[in-house]
Amino acid sequence: MKIAVLPGDGIGPEIVTEAVKVLRALDLKFDIEEAPVGGTAYDAHGHPLPDATLKLAQAADAILFGAVGDWKYDKLDRPLRPEQAILGLRKHLGLFANFRPAICYEQLTHASSLKPELVAGLDILIIRELTGDIYFGQPRGRRVAPDGHFPGAEEAFDTMRYTRPEVERIARVAFEAARQRHKRVTSVDKANVLETFQLWKDVVTEVHQDYADVALDHMYVDNAAMQLVKEPKKFDVIVTGNMFGDILSDEASMLTGSIGMLPSASLNSQRQGLYEPSHGSAPDIAGKGLANPLATILSAAMMLRFSLNQPEAADRIETAVKKVLAQGLRTPDIYSEGTTKVGTREMGEAVVKAL
Repeated sequence: MKIAVLPGDGIGPEIVTEAVKVLRALDLKFDIEEAPVGGTAYDAHGHPLPDATLKLAQAADAILFGAVGDWKYDKLDRPLRPEQAILGLRKHLGLFANFRPAICYEQLTHASSLKPELVAGLDILIIRELTGDIYFGQPRGRRVAPDGHFPGAEEAFDTMRYTRPEVERIARVAFEAARQRHKRVTSVDKANVLETFQLWKDVVTEVHQDYADVALDHMYVDNAAMQLVKEPKKFDVIVTGNMFGDILSDEASMLTGSIGMLPSASLNSQRQGLYEPSHGSAPDIAGKGLANPLATILSAAMMLRFSLNQPEAADRIETAVKKVLAQGLRTPDIYSEGTTKVGTREMGEAVVKAL
């Protein structure tokens, strides 16, 4: 099993180090190879996604990714900014399906911003289409406005677009995932305003005909955002486009107590995947041992389950995380009175010990 490890920037190297410790504690043989990505790759090679890093990722069965980005790179031309590395990997590897589970562990119900009774037992899976929508749509750019309210003024524009096959494949991923859960899918769109999402709604409805055992409902994105904080446990699987999924999954993360608890998986049609925490690089706390490594460790568990066909090992890691939380160990983002505050390294070592 070949794993490409791409730590990246900010807290990325710290949290990835702990996840790799956990993987090495398992009775499995991995070929693990590390490469630079993001700002660190730009500093060393002049590009956030060097050819050697991309080739390693393409040859691997799975990629364990940390985080990219730092304020000091904000003045670079956009194609050279660290964030372009993750977009490049999604494009070159065809990683079209993003899985973001939002699970509120029993021990963290009081860490959520919502009342405990609203989040106790919460288990949502957000499936985000990852290679289309306004993030990748063409044309895009800046120009002098030819029309509109202020013709002749400087203007920026992006294009939201989806094709039928793109929507069909992500819809099938969502319905198949729901079959393994509670057999409910909520498709989130803005069909009342956007032609792109009228097509989305039409295609999802058509695909649903092949999944009569799964319930489907449609919800506008603004209502979905409200319902996530009003009655989050009404959802099972949420499927939506790239931009809406980006926003809703970050909102859902705070229901669990901290974005530091949220793993993610991005898969292509061959089940090759990129696994990363849902949070960013947090350069303000980098190197201080304050970052929560659990989202990255749980991402490694998803890697074992989805790309490496090791579900028992994935179960072991997830059980170990629950055990550590039950012991009362907390990084600063999930700390509360009566628990024990620990750093990044201590939390990772506690999970290894629990294994």
